[in-house]
Amino acid sequence: MANLKEIRNRITSISSTMQITSAMKMVSAAKLKRAQDAITQMRPYSEKLQEILGNLSATLDLSENAYSEAREVKNVLIVGITSNRGLCGGFNNNIIKRVNVLVNEEFVGSNPKVLCLGKKIKDVYKKTDKYFINDELAPVEDIFNDLTFENVTVIGEILMNLFADKSFDKVVIVYNKFINAASQEVMTEDFLPIIPIVVEGENAAGDYIFEPGKSEIVEDLIPKSLKIQLFKGLLDSQASEHGARMTAMHKATDNANDMKNDLTLSYNKARQAAITNEILEIVGGAEALNG
Repeated sequence: MANLKEIRNRITSISSTMQITSAMKMVSAAKLKRAQDAITQMRPYSEKLQEILGNLSATLDLSENAYSEAREVKNVLIVGITSNRGLCGGFNNNIIKRVNVLVNEEFVGSNPKVLCLGKKIKDVYKKTDKYFINDELAPVEDIFNDLTFENVTVIGEILMNLFADKSFDKVVIVYNKFINAASQEVMTEDFLPIIPIVVEGENAAGDYIFEPGKSEIVEDLIPKSLKIQLFKGLLDSQASEHGARMTAMHKATDNANDMKNDLTLSYNKARQAAITNEILEIVGGAEALNG
């Protein structure tokens, strides 16, 4: 059994760790509220915009649209979205594992490249030949330092240009979808090309009135929808990060508290044993003197 000084040092160390994890949990909880409100307000708008775009594009000949051109997939760009910081459980590792599967299995014959949005995935890929960056993307690569729609618009336009000039034949986004504070789902979404969706019933394209015209509206909606889709993915990832970190720090605090209680019990037992030994020594000495 460790001596009393070692146990006291461990208890002090764990108490300090508990203060840190508890503070991080409270900070993440405060940030989560703002991030959750942002994605909750964005998601219905994004989904409705995608639905309208799918309905309209299904009724149009988009063969001349640069963002709807389906071609042989020879080059794939995978946009991996993680966080800049750790201590959030498996949040980052789940994205990295999914991107690894896409790179090494699903798109292995399509010359896959990885655009890293977030420091954690960048640390994994920046020294490999799969890492993708250019002069236009470099200033906005660390998007989470200033996550605004204006900065996301820059990334969205660059991705659309890369697809339009045939640098890449397919663009895929991998991110964590926010479900609740304790749950996130890894999503793999096709960003480009746009695939028309045929929807029948009340939401069919025939129910809309177009002004000035269907083609003009769709051509304006496509870039806007793509930027909104990318922004939604980043907001989802941000909310998921704070939720994952809050949950991880809550569990860490609970585990540290359990360890502290166990060590306190061990300390009390060792202290009691030491006191008992001292009493026995005193009694033994007294009896020896009396004898």
